[in-house]
Amino acid sequence: MTSPDFDLRASIRSIPDYPKPGIMFRDITTLLGDARAFRRAVDELVQPWAGMKIDKVAGIEARGFILGGAVAHQVSAGFVPIRKKGKLPHKRVSVAYALEYGEDMIEMHADALVAGERVVLVDDLIATGGTAEAAVKLLRQLGANVLAACFVIDLPELGGADKLRKMDVPVRTLISFEGH
Repeated sequence: MTSPDFDLRASIRSIPDYPKPGIMFRDITTLLGDARAFRRAVDELVQPWAGMKIDKVAGIEARGFILGGAVAHQVSAGFVPIRKKGKLPHKRVSVAYALEYGEDMIEMHADALVAGERVVLVDDLIATGGTAEAAVKLLRQLGANVLAACFVIDLPELGGADKLRKMDVPVRTLISFEGH
């Protein structure tokens, strides 16, 4: 019998030197296109919280929308999109975060959740953790109780998951890839 890690790892395409030389891009579109792998990933992401009350699942643009929507459906929760600046039409709250050269901003609707709601954050991959850290700050700014952050892929040497754990956010990752 193969392990879940092996099955899911085999469904992810690795593309060398994309988007620039020296980067190994981990493409989950192949996982999403494989019904069995997609279902397994969603099941594995929610497994530690099965049976717990989850009010909302927040997904980070863009692949976090796909995974987060599926997770929200699985746990019978609402879905909250976290987007790049300027993409949401209604009253927004925002958080800036540092990039290698400069800064960026993410936003969500100010009425996307009610203070005290229990939220799980979902995205496809965690690397340095800058976007995920900003998303947790954004959710907490509106009073969310962030139960966990879930990712299909972790690049552990970049430290993103550890950064979230230092914020007292439990982290669930399914696959670790050494070398980015």
